[in-house]
Amino acid sequence: MTGGDGELLELLRRAGLEVVGDRRTEQVLPPRAAWRSVVSGDAKPTMAVREDLPGLIAELNAQWHRLAAGKGIIGEDGVFLIDVAGHWTGCAPRRWTRVRLTGQWDLAGVLGERPGQPEFITLATDGSTLLGVTTEEDEVWFTLLDHIGERQEAAARAAAQETPREREAAWAALLQGPGPSTRLRQMWADGLCLNPATPDHLRARLLGLSHYLLWRPLPTAVVEAAMVHPERKLRQLLAEAQPNITTEQWARLILDEEESRHRWILTMLAADRRVELTDAVYEQLAADPSARVREETARLYGLPVSVLIALAVDVDPSVRALACRRAWPHLDTATRRALLADADGKVRVEALLQYHQQHPMPPSVFDTAELADRAVGTCRLERGLAEYLAHHGDPAQRCSLAGNPHLDPDLVLLLARDPDESVRSVVAIRPDLTEEQRADIPIDFDPRGRHYPLDWVVALHQDPGAMRRLAASAHPLVRRSVARARRLPPDVVERLARDEDRVVQLFLAESCDDAPADMLLRVWQWWTGSLSTPDRPHGHPNFPRHGVLRYADDPNPRMRQLALDDPESTAELVERFSRDSDEEVRHWAATDPRLTPESAVRLLDDPYEWVRDTAARHPGLPARVLIGLLKDTDTAQAAAQHPALPVSVMEQMLQRIQPTADATPGP
Repeated sequence: MTGGDGELLELLRRAGLEVVGDRRTEQVLPPRAAWRSVVSGDAKPTMAVREDLPGLIAELNAQWHRLAAGKGIIGEDGVFLIDVAGHWTGCAPRRWTRVRLTGQWDLAGVLGERPGQPEFITLATDGSTLLGVTTEEDEVWFTLLDHIGERQEAAARAAAQETPREREAAWAALLQGPGPSTRLRQMWADGLCLNPATPDHLRARLLGLSHYLLWRPLPTAVVEAAMVHPERKLRQLLAEAQPNITTEQWARLILDEEESRHRWILTMLAADRRVELTDAVYEQLAADPSARVREETARLYGLPVSVLIALAVDVDPSVRALACRRAWPHLDTATRRALLADADGKVRVEALLQYHQQHPMPPSVFDTAELADRAVGTCRLERGLAEYLAHHGDPAQRCSLAGNPHLDPDLVLLLARDPDESVRSVVAIRPDLTEEQRADIPIDFDPRGRHYPLDWVVALHQDPGAMRRLAASAHPLVRRSVARARRLPPDVVERLARDEDRVVQLFLAESCDDAPADMLLRVWQWWTGSLSTPDRPHGHPNFPRHGVLRYADDPNPRMRQLALDDPESTAELVERFSRDSDEEVRHWAATDPRLTPESAVRLLDDPYEWVRDTAARHPGLPARVLIGLLKDTDTAQAAAQHPALPVSVMEQMLQRIQPTADATPGP
């Protein structure tokens, strides 16, 4: 529960209302649309009570109850929906609250800025009748609206009618009057950044105005503009987020920074993103005056051997320590000895860890405090030391030892029978086991846990024989890692598509170009897409598009919506789905260009925000409706993403977002 929610619930409690159930999204007109109906200029009060009336609060409560009970707003079970004016949810969409009157209730005395000045709306749980109570100059108005569904339909029909002249006049009216508020300007900037129709020259002018811009692939010209932007944080975000930065641009982005701290941050980001630079840039960074820059240079992807060797003998011990591991295979004997005897303890530790990849480590070295925890899982250990740890090490040591690539086979099998399940789990994913050995290890694998693909399996993705062998593994994590391959032999695909672990099927749908249509359809029924692959499984090239019209009446809404993908689907079906009981089906209809403008307008008042936002981007939306959305901070960001926004209007919006000295004033 948010702080705003808590305040609202406490207010309702003081008003004598019992909250019923949780604050779920109700399948009715959303509160903001209900408020709009009550306070619009067309709404006429059903009755009004003067504020100077004696016994005002009691009279207001009595009149509300008379209307609410008489018009069916209060249900037979005493439950109704309520929303109170106020910023209870911050930027989140408003939700109705289901409530019931208690023995001591007082709505007019509590639900307003002052007693006797109420501001709230109530709605029947079926959404059919609305009663708003608002305070005007010297009166309290009761506005009753019934047949809400019919009113919505009629309003949508009227709004959808628009002539070319009216459309042109509507665009001209957008920027008339007072300038937009600070929040509205921000919503416009964010929406224009996310709008795929925004031209590149306008996108460049949005730099620094919205954090959304740099996360999307940008053309070279916009990247160039960002690289020379005076705001350092923007240049840093460019390095952190932008996917379209060339090798040459990376070089300039880092090397053109005069302050060493900024070069350090950009070099660190380049290392994190595994950016590959040119040999000349690597050499320049390896000679940077800042030790921190040289330290991050040691992490860069694709470093030449000559640069690695230079960093391993750097004057700064932190650089030597970090470069030691990658440089070690290329160092001569004298340099290795120098690192093993280095004056800095961290450098000596790193050198010892590399030295004992080939030379067994004795107990006298292992017992070095700074070394033992890392050595047990990575270094070649003397046989007696390895045996001792396998038998007598604590569980954490045995877990690390179980993953040691240098461990003798008999000790691996000993740890496979370890009494600690976590130790056995580490052994079970070793690459040097046969699948028969792996199957004999008792583990308790949690299929709901977060697991990453095994690197050694990923390295074998191009080996069809290995994929066949590993696809039959008893270990789900091995099979999941196989399923991450982009291409697989047909027999392997067939096996994995029938895997009992549905995450194997999911990974096959997300990663493998050979995933079969029937499996993709199964995964679709329970998976909506991940952040890394939001379009899968539906965006997979093998996903079925023909023959799915038969699902138009399927009881599962995930299957029902697919009927619109079929080339034989009709505009009539789109309209039908726009009124479907399931919000996901309505959302699917809102994305369809065949949806009529009337239905697009109607879906702007859908109970669910994601449906409303999609409807706000529908290409058939009338201009004057779209302009109303652009002027409302609750809908402006979605509306600014509309594909039919004229470029001239975008330019004028941008002038209002950040006026410049040479900008031409908007109308």
